[in-house]
Amino acid sequence: MKLIDRCRRIELILSDVDGVLTDGGITYDNQGIEQKKFHIRDGLGIKLWQRAGFKFGVLTARTSHLVKLRASELNIEIVRQGFETKLPVAREVLKQLNLTPEQCCYIGDDLTDLPCIRNVGLGVAVADAADEVRAAAGHITRLAGGQGAVRELIEVILKAKGRWDETIQTYLAD
Repeated sequence: MKLIDRCRRIELILSDVDGVLTDGGITYDNQGIEQKKFHIRDGLGIKLWQRAGFKFGVLTARTSHLVKLRASELNIEIVRQGFETKLPVAREVLKQLNLTPEQCCYIGDDLTDLPCIRNVGLGVAVADAADEVRAAAGHITRLAGGQGAVRELIEVILKAKGRWDETIQTYLAD
């Protein structure tokens, strides 16, 4: 099936965090406080996706207060942390939303993301993902994790759905 056809079915994007919404680096200050860097364009992309009427969620193996904060800032209601085995959690989310796997896109970067990537309608790897993840993905972003890859993906899907122009009208009006 062509990418455009897969994109047209998508109602939900589930995303890994570290290595996708961030560049994968984790730093700690002298007090042991974790720090992450999120790309601002990914945030606006997520808001555009939501304004178009679609759902976005994060599914991560690690647990971090910063993920909770960023999700809250972006009004992301689907936040699942601390699940290294992600596929059962993704299936639970789909069931709760009454969606099929074909209506879900999952974007990841590492081996823990493989089962989700292989079992959704559109499995996506960021440009700098592990070789095995890129090989399994139905689409690979041009941008690396933490560098706007999620925004890039959202643009691809909204354009395939014919929804991009109407979604960005607010920013084009004088």
